[in-house]
Amino acid sequence: MLKPFLAGAGYLLRGLRLVIEPGLRRYVALPLLINALVFAGLLWLAADQFGALVDAILPALPQWLAWLAGVLWLLFFVAVAVLVFFTFSVVANLIAAPFNDLLAEAVERRLSGRGPPGGGGLWQAVKGAPGAMLDELRKLGYFIRWALPLLILFLIPGVNLLAPLAWAMFTAWMLALEYADYPMGNHDLRPDHQRRILGRQRWLSLGFGTGVMLATLIPLANFLVMPAAVAGASALWVDRLRQEAAT
Repeated sequence: MLKPFLAGAGYLLRGLRLVIEPGLRRYVALPLLINALVFAGLLWLAADQFGALVDAILPALPQWLAWLAGVLWLLFFVAVAVLVFFTFSVVANLIAAPFNDLLAEAVERRLSGRGPPGGGGLWQAVKGAPGAMLDELRKLGYFIRWALPLLILFLIPGVNLLAPLAWAMFTAWMLALEYADYPMGNHDLRPDHQRRILGRQRWLSLGFGTGVMLATLIPLANFLVMPAAVAGASALWVDRLRQEAAT
């Protein structure tokens, strides 16, 4: 149990080594740039609107409460930090989904000498962007369907002691599903088939998902975790999961 778990976690590090190799870096740079621009634009818009709100409130306050402006801005930055932390992965994956398919295809070709059938390059990825984003929303729906019952466990006395562990394992499982979908989706494997394949290598999958989960807790690492996880999942597909799919 421990050996496959640690082996699974090691695939994230392998993915990180892969995405910095020449020939693969280009599949990482563009989605990272798009995500950075999207979040920078949203933060600028939020700060501009919040600044206008503060300017509208302050004249109505007495002079001795002017210090509230600093407190309000502090609360704003804390709220933004929390919001970015919890929404970054969802938004980043929605934006980068078509590019992640290309990255998974390139990694598979690098490791095995051949890519998935029907690989069509950037233009094919752009045409397939709506379908890729729809798949992301389906995965989000699967997450919500199972997350709500798990959250109820936190409210049951006694059982709530085990709820954090159950939630951590569920998160690791969801992250394994999230990133393994890119190489397996390139081979037209449907989500229910993907879950069966990962379920046969459960501890390997949970180890990989746990590695991704822990890496996302590191500040600023989020920008590299996603492409590293896609590359790591593609290596996992080539090494282990492809044989499971064949059986």
